Amino acid sequence: MEEAGRHAVFIWSAYGATTLIALGLVIRAVLDHRAQRRALARLEAAGAVPPGRKAARG
Repeated sequence: MEEAGRHAVFIWSAYGATTLIALGLVIRAVLDHRAQRRALARLEAAGAVPPGRKAARG
């Protein structure tokens, strides 16, 4: 890393910040996906019908 010289701290800080932000976005997406699946399960249990499907008549 000698080529970077005096800019090494800035470069490694930028890499670190980018990695943390990317990981945060992935974690947020996974948690949101889980929450959406739970919400969908609750709606389906309550009898909600997804768009494009006809309600069962009985």
